[in-house]
Amino acid sequence: MYLKTLHLRQFRNYLDQKVAFDAPKTILVGNNAQGKSNLLEAVELLSTLKSHRVGRDRDLILDSKPIGQIDATLERQTGAIDLALTLRSGARRTLKLNGEPLRRHLDFLSVLNVVQFSCLDLDLVRGGPEGRRNWIDRLVIQLEPIYAHILQQYNQILRQRNALLKRSKEIRKAEFSDSFDKMRFIAPESPEPENTEDLPIPNSQLPIPNSQFPIPRSELALWDAQLATAGARVIRRRDRILERLMPLARNWHRSISGSAEVLDVKYDANIEVSSEFIAKDNLEGVRQAFLEKIQKRAIAEQFQGTTLVGPHRDDITFTINNTPARQYASQGQQRTLVLALKLAELQLIEEVVGEAPLLLLDDVLAELDLSRQNQLLETIQERFQTLITTTHLGAFDAQWLRQTQILSVVAGQINRF
Repeated sequence: MYLKTLHLRQFRNYLDQKVAFDAPKTILVGNNAQGKSNLLEAVELLSTLKSHRVGRDRDLILDSKPIGQIDATLERQTGAIDLALTLRSGARRTLKLNGEPLRRHLDFLSVLNVVQFSCLDLDLVRGGPEGRRNWIDRLVIQLEPIYAHILQQYNQILRQRNALLKRSKEIRKAEFSDSFDKMRFIAPESPEPENTEDLPIPNSQLPIPNSQFPIPRSELALWDAQLATAGARVIRRRDRILERLMPLARNWHRSISGSAEVLDVKYDANIEVSSEFIAKDNLEGVRQAFLEKIQKRAIAEQFQGTTLVGPHRDDITFTINNTPARQYASQGQQRTLVLALKLAELQLIEEVVGEAPLLLLDDVLAELDLSRQNQLLETIQERFQTLITTTHLGAFDAQWLRQTQILSVVAGQINRF
């Protein structure tokens, strides 16, 4: 696939900017805060309908204007495709594919496939679990667009269940608070002895809370069943994609490290799921394991007022030569690991989709040493259309630059360098 044109209107710091991509490799050069990353963010939005930088559409629109617009022309094996995304500060966004409005976002997702590699991805190893979950979720959506709906459904159920648990906690807290208040003011029927502190208060005078869990258990059980079903689908798809990605990442890692290190990637599920269930695609087995874990954590969930079981608490672990990378990998080893993952993403998407995805390199080359830069640039060559942002051109080989379109970005204006 090849991105031919991009038109940004009232998007970020772009008022009205058209860009035609004339070469497989395009370098956007300029100082910081000029709009280079904004352009890559627009391409990311056309692919995943999500920004890794902000969560609200109003933050993507120039100067709080009512709408922002992203249009693009994409060339795929099946022919030219026109993509249009309209962002609204006070209403839902709208999508068009070849000029036709779309009711379902699923029909727009992954028409354009991208792999993004930014300096933020270097925190993938040592950052928190949420970053790793977001990374694998973005990849799964690229390969299985229906997963966006599955993940949305799971998160909706999770919010409802959390609201129920929180309400239960607040009711129970209020009951106990009321109980202690009443205990303070219980008047004795007989004359008060001199030392009343040592006398126990009869149990009959203590207000007893309605129950340990004031919300009907049947109501929570309904949410348990829905959460387990949706959560099992999330776990299964994440694990399945990681199983396909792992051997590719391991090969790239071995190549970059000179066969000195062995990488392993494992999906660390919050529930104990038998590998046999995943291998046999046994959704019911995963669901039952989910429900069993919910029962084990029921009391803790009730007292904390939140859901403690499910893929929203899963993680992905990386090991190098059987040593946990998060705790012990050097900075160089972390960069090698993340680079191997990104190259594996490119390869996997190409294998599954049948066309090479776009590669977005957002100010990341400066974070890689010369050896890793060369490994990445040699892999790209003419195989992947690549958009690169940088503040200077010194990191690029002169011959490589001669085969590259170079654009200057200054204050939301793009011109040939």
